[in-house]
Amino acid sequence: MSHYMKQKLMCILFIDDDEPTNFLNKLLVEEMGCAHHVQVVTSGMEALEYLTGTGSFNNNEQNHPRPDLIFLDINMPGMDGWEFLDHYQKLPPHQKANIVMVMLTTSLNPDDEKAAQQNIEISGFENKPLQPEVIKKILTRFFPEVC
Repeated sequence: MSHYMKQKLMCILFIDDDEPTNFLNKLLVEEMGCAHHVQVVTSGMEALEYLTGTGSFNNNEQNHPRPDLIFLDINMPGMDGWEFLDHYQKLPPHQKANIVMVMLTTSLNPDDEKAAQQNIEISGFENKPLQPEVIKKILTRFFPEVC
């Protein structure tokens, strides 16, 4: 199989407080081989630190490449997905440019889905747990060069 045809995303970021979900999602993406780096954070605050290079991520770019794709859980203790988005929208463009954000939820709340559709930062709204076909669909739609 030739590897030069298929590009990989630089980084996929998962923001979810549920450890088993994070473990499975990371495993799934690694098995699909569609990203060089898979980063998992368990809170909105940690995600903001990752994106801005502050807090525990206050180090060189090699250790935390900018994500091409973010999967954001809606229901998290502390700062939920919507609150994270409020902060995210205020970031300077270089800390969020070209980032596709997909919201994940266990409950298909029509209000959440509607709010997600109205938010310009959100590119998709999917059910948890993530399935390979869902990731493929997102990659095909936003990153055709990766598929």
